[in-house]
Amino acid sequence: MVLWSGKMIRFFLFFCSILPLGLNHLLGATIGRLLYRFGSDAKRVTFQNIALCFPELSQQERDSLLKKSLIETGKGLSESGWVWNKSFKVNAKYIRRFIGKEHLDGAEKTILLTPHMGCWEITGRVIACERALTFLYKPLSKQEQNTYLFERRNQGNLTMASADKSGVLKLQRAMAKGQLIGILPDQDPGDEGGIMAPFFNHPVNTMTLLAKLAKKNNAKVVMLWAKRLDKGQGFDLIAEPIDILTGADDVLAQVSKMNAAIEALVRQCPEQYLWSYRRFKSSHSYDE
Repeated sequence: MVLWSGKMIRFFLFFCSILPLGLNHLLGATIGRLLYRFGSDAKRVTFQNIALCFPELSQQERDSLLKKSLIETGKGLSESGWVWNKSFKVNAKYIRRFIGKEHLDGAEKTILLTPHMGCWEITGRVIACERALTFLYKPLSKQEQNTYLFERRNQGNLTMASADKSGVLKLQRAMAKGQLIGILPDQDPGDEGGIMAPFFNHPVNTMTLLAKLAKKNNAKVVMLWAKRLDKGQGFDLIAEPIDILTGADDVLAQVSKMNAAIEALVRQCPEQYLWSYRRFKSSHSYDE
């Protein structure tokens, strides 16, 4: 049964990959509307996260953001197959604008901070067309799915490092060679490697690794995300340096500044953030 489920997932992702991006996003939007229409887990979690983070919104405004968010979640699902099953060069052709590219051109040690915004899967692949990049990832619990994703992510100049001690050493070696490293900082790090820090005025278990690496290596931190454009037009890749060390003498202050930068970004385009993830599970009980 598990094997069959894996085959179905692969078939779905392959089918998504052969669609033009416009049709791919249309399919994803349909999936999102179905998630909104029916009592899906994604809808429940998204609803609760939006209520936590945007208490100032009216019920009508929250419902509107809920629907938009689930549509973008559906697009993220369908486009993942499109991204993974295309070459890096083909992915890069769909970047309409690269805003802030100059922030990645220097020889300075640089950490890419990539939140779960827009099409985060395409970011590393585009950068790896020109520069070597080592990206931290959290392995999936199901080995078959993890192997499938690893094979598609770990290609060419893009090297994946697992979120454990060996992966951290791999990041360190990459920085020592002058390579870029990338981290998705807005996942719950579990019992180790995290600290409670504010995010949308709520305490949340937040990884400390990025801040520690930045301080240890005197590295520049650049926020990088790919904004999904309407009607399958492609993506805008946006790079913006953020300062999480100045005026922050301890890890909590540094991590808090990192969360504040992510929050400011999310507020610019809230529908493209991954609200279906249980980001606040360390301090909030999600209703089923």
